[in-house]
Amino acid sequence: MTELNVVEVDARGLACPMPLLKAKRALNSMHVGQRLRVLATDQGSVRDFRVFAEQSGHLLLDSDETGGVYSYLMEKQ
Repeated sequence: MTELNVVEVDARGLACPMPLLKAKRALNSMHVGQRLRVLATDQGSVRDFRVFAEQSGHLLLDSDETGGVYSYLMEKQ
């Protein structure tokens, strides 16, 4: 899957729980197998996305932090 097929949600500057809520909304409108990249600046999002992936069954393919911006790559299951 190319980067062009990845849906992106920019949640930078939003406090908990908004990054996760925006991700859930996006995932609800996606098809199984599609990928979602979320950008966030909330430190609490690290735990939120890990727990959400475990509980929802969606795959957390990548989690990274660069310069205070957290990036999550998820695949809808």
